[in-house]
Amino acid sequence: QVQLVESGGGLVQPGGSLELSCAVSGSFFSIDSMGWYRQAPGKQRELVARILSSGTTNYADSVKGRFTISRDNAKNTLYLQMNSLKPEDTAVYYCNARLWIGVRINDYWGQGTQVTVSS
Repeated sequence: QVQLVESGGGLVQPGGSLELSCAVSGSFFSIDSMGWYRQAPGKQRELVARILSSGTTNYADSVKGRFTISRDNAKNTLYLQMNSLKPEDTAVYYCNARLWIGVRINDYWGQGTQVTVSS
């Protein structure tokens, strides 16, 4: 049973910082890629940032230069450092992992963590 457990959300003032973490546990062969998505009220879930097994990263234009995605392969943990936060960053943030299970790649999601940017 694969589990993704997120932590680090909360309330922060505009201009502040938060770091999200996502720990992957369970039985799998390897991690193909991992990413962070977010969903604001009344909006569709959108990609925030993604990191491939090669270390290549890509970001949504709205967060470039402010957010940094990274991963600790030894700990199977994904991070999202969020700086210069804006009210429009308010959303539930979800961790996603694409894992090799045998010869197949499966998608897994965390439970979500709330990030609220408000004064």
